[in-house]
Amino acid sequence: MSDTEKKTTQSYLEQLKQKALSQENYGGEIKYEQAGMQVYDCPECGAGRALADGLTVCAYCGFKFMTVTLSDGIHIKKIDNS
Repeated sequence: MSDTEKKTTQSYLEQLKQKALSQENYGGEIKYEQAGMQVYDCPECGAGRALADGLTVCAYCGFKFMTVTLSDGIHIKKIDNS
């Protein structure tokens, strides 16, 4: 390799390094937060459960945390079994 090829290669690598150092994260700045858990205790037996979407019954004693009644909606229709 000649000296000019080495210089252009080095300058190209330096340009890539500068771009890598100056680029931002896709999600923006990183926010550091204290680790934690969201836990809700069963009022009947005291067992803990994570607040997960769709969890409606205690796995230990069967206590119903919420009762959901489905009605006619855009995509959900009641089934008429008569």
